Amino acid sequence: MNETTLCPRLAKAMDLIGKRWTGLILYQLLDGSQRFNEIESALPVSGRLLSERLKELEKEGLVERKVYSEVPVRVEYSLTDKGRALEGAIRNIESWATNWL
Repeated sequence: MNETTLCPRLAKAMDLIGKRWTGLILYQLLDGSQRFNEIESALPVSGRLLSERLKELEKEGLVERKVYSEVPVRVEYSLTDKGRALEGAIRNIESWATNWL
């Protein structure tokens, strides 16, 4: 396919959510706010890679990191409105996978 015919926004979106584990992290956060260790225990991903992906998602405005000033400090991750807007696409992929894979 000729690269000039590709939509640059679609290409960026596919690069972003197509990164290894990113789609599953977003899927996991559809259930609501979660601590790092909850996400880590739900997915077979290393803590280092999970941390890297969460930082990328936060930078892109899809995930929000909220720090609670408690002892010990509690940190929770949740989807922003921008991240939650992907729910339809993620659910459609889930449905397609259920039917075809």
